[in-house]
Amino acid sequence: MDLRAHYERRLASRWRRAPYVLRITEWKDMPAPVLVVKERQGSGPSEQPSQLSLPLNGQSRSTLLERGHLAGESLRRCLPIVRGIVGWVCDDAGVPVGVDRYLTQEGLKLRLSLPLDEGAGAKLALIFRLQERVANLDRVELIARRVARCTREEAAYWLSRTTSFGPDASRWALSGLRIMLGGQAGDPAVPRMLARLRDSA
Repeated sequence: MDLRAHYERRLASRWRRAPYVLRITEWKDMPAPVLVVKERQGSGPSEQPSQLSLPLNGQSRSTLLERGHLAGESLRRCLPIVRGIVGWVCDDAGVPVGVDRYLTQEGLKLRLSLPLDEGAGAKLALIFRLQERVANLDRVELIARRVARCTREEAAYWLSRTTSFGPDASRWALSGLRIMLGGQAGDPAVPRMLARLRDSA
């Protein structure tokens, strides 16, 4: 089954109710493709007009909030890790739905929305947020590998620290997590730790 047919059969109807959504898209002034992760939240007073609201079950509405993006060299470096994370996304029967098939050379040519469960969504959101403003690709990969090893609960907790307590607290949390998970720029321990994680993968 080709990717388009697989998408229409297994995934097209799922992303509209999934807790997280991964979009393969294009952005101006960024190399294509760009991966964007969004979190679904119920409607409330904090919604912004620019956010996409969708009806769920014909009654309530939900809002997709952007949590981060990945593109360029950081995407190329982290793609195998991201693919491994989304490979665990399953349907209600526990059968993998094949989201990882779209994070390939062929799949990344498509422009579509993919469903993520809470674990994969929280991990990708955390990776995408933390890699911003990190120029050293070894640190970016180290952060991604360490987040990938988190449990669903751990990833959700740390993500909440970066999204739920106002802009100043979120900025401090991001700064602290970047150091905790990826060390500091120029630290000789970064390549050593990265090599160990690669060897144990």
